[in-house]
Amino acid sequence: MRLGVTMFTTDLSMPVADLARAAEERGFASLYVPEHTHIPVSRRTPPPGGQDVLPEEYKRTLDPLVTLSFAAAATERLTVGTGVLLAAQRDPIVTAKAIATLDHLSGGRVVVGVGFGWNVEEIANHGVAYRTRRDVTRLHVLAMRALWRDEVAEFDGFEPSWSWPKPVSGPPVYLGGAAGPKLFAHIAEYGDGWMPIGGRGIRAALPALAEACEKAGRPMARVIPFGTLPTREKLDYYAGLGIEEAVATLPSGPPDAVLSLLDEYARLL
Repeated sequence: MRLGVTMFTTDLSMPVADLARAAEERGFASLYVPEHTHIPVSRRTPPPGGQDVLPEEYKRTLDPLVTLSFAAAATERLTVGTGVLLAAQRDPIVTAKAIATLDHLSGGRVVVGVGFGWNVEEIANHGVAYRTRRDVTRLHVLAMRALWRDEVAEFDGFEPSWSWPKPVSGPPVYLGGAAGPKLFAHIAEYGDGWMPIGGRGIRAALPALAEACEKAGRPMARVIPFGTLPTREKLDYYAGLGIEEAVATLPSGPPDAVLSLLDEYARLL
């Protein structure tokens, strides 16, 4: 069982290069960072965790790909990933180039966690209607995969084109979200795995995910419980389900708060 970590990296939190080095030194497998391009002050959409007030780190989130470039440069083995990239809010051609460059420079250490987004007004500011965000995400990921894969790539939205560098690792794409036929159909079509937030209900969902992948003629998707609070019992439970990696949550805070919890998690490795 591999254990990774995720943290809201902000202008006030522990520097990501220091965090990445500390994680690698302690034997963690991966570091994931989230994305919010901006948070409209209207706050018409309630916080995703049911809080009365949206936590401060949502307003201060660093760009994930720039952030991960610092994490990759500071380490040698650590997988660096988005948890999650809001693909519907991004230009797929520019984003494909940035991800491929990061994967090339890091020696193939990139994982792309993708989400559909929950903040209605944030998505709308990118010219995307909330009800279409899943369709737009699908098209953007398929476009990026064509640019990563094909020597001459073409897709609805751009003419036959060259785009280098090609990524070393693929890179794998994991979709975040709650279990259900819509999500599993997306994973089976254009993803490589599922990142269930918090990790609850995985056992019950695995047969449906396996069925969706089988219908698509693809191997079973990998499952990475994301944002979990790890214990020995929980990690053993995941391992018993055939899960090979889980990602633990770290607070968005100064080094002393982050490193003390990192040390606590490291004792589970």
